[in-house]
Amino acid sequence: MAQASAQHILISTEDVANSVKAQLKDGADFSVLAKHHSECRSGARGGDLGTFGPGQMVPAFDKVVWSAPIGEVQGPVKTHFGYHLILVNNRT
Repeated sequence: MAQASAQHILISTEDVANSVKAQLKDGADFSVLAKHHSECRSGARGGDLGTFGPGQMVPAFDKVVWSAPIGEVQGPVKTHFGYHLILVNNRT
């Protein structure tokens, strides 16, 4: 069965998500920014979502995880939770 591991930063507004993404493009550490900005409990773990299979995340998030290049920050991706910056770490 296919598995992926990813991190994300959940932010309530697109403007703030774009600002955080700009910091990532400038070399900021994803885990550090997740701890400071994410509104998800995973933020305390640097945004680490662990390992999961296809269909375990909401559709818009799931689509990115299973199609995005590994190691490249994606987003902001809008879901009913807010705006996600997603970093796919591994996919099998």
